[in-house]
Amino acid sequence: MITDDFHLSGKTAIVTGCDTGLGQGMAVALAEAGADIVGVNIVEPTETIAKVEALGRRFVSIEANLMKQDDIPQIVETAVREFGKVDILVNNAGIIRREDAVDFSEKDWDDVMNINIKSVFFLSQAVARRFIEQGHGGKIVNVASMLSFQGGIRVPSYTASKSGVMGITKLMANEWAHHGINVNAIAPGYMATNNTAALRADEERSNEILGRIPAARWGLPRDLAGPVVFLASDASSYVNGYTIAVDGGWLAR
Repeated sequence: MITDDFHLSGKTAIVTGCDTGLGQGMAVALAEAGADIVGVNIVEPTETIAKVEALGRRFVSIEANLMKQDDIPQIVETAVREFGKVDILVNNAGIIRREDAVDFSEKDWDDVMNINIKSVFFLSQAVARRFIEQGHGGKIVNVASMLSFQGGIRVPSYTASKSGVMGITKLMANEWAHHGINVNAIAPGYMATNNTAALRADEERSNEILGRIPAARWGLPRDLAGPVVFLASDASSYVNGYTIAVDGGWLAR
């Protein structure tokens, strides 16, 4: 049955940045499909843990600072120690800083780039090494953005980092596909999350955005459930290096 290809029973998924918002939505969706979750956050994701465990799945919490790379080995080691293997990585953790490009600081550049692109690459590298050692492939799902396709305004490091996410998604797919590793990305549109709180609070800017979205609404974390389960499952075994826009039609406008 085709529906069997979407099942994740017996799988272990590492999900970064799953305390709230899109990360929480994706972690819960993977658990609904049968996966156990290793959540990587800077705080204990109490609500997400409760949601996952209510589904009868296990949740192992790791507190790590993805501004630097020191914690990456521990993330993979903990997942393997707790579950014996790793099957899925969702690189969701990310931050945004807003300022005019002429005034943008080096610190705001480095902070965003370190989490949004540098940690994505090096955590993917560590997990891919584990996939190769295990010998049965695996799935990596990166979180890109509308600004992987467009320039945006007042978010230079975010635009650079998310453009980079789409680029390295293709590169990693090129290099690792022959190991049975699928690397793809999801590009959320304008979603109702903490990152967009300032935009949604600006009535004029919010109306401009909604006026361009054919679906005429902000996206919700649940809108990523189907795409992430698809990309994490056997149903996407011949999809590699692609970035799927989940945007209510924004890019089609």
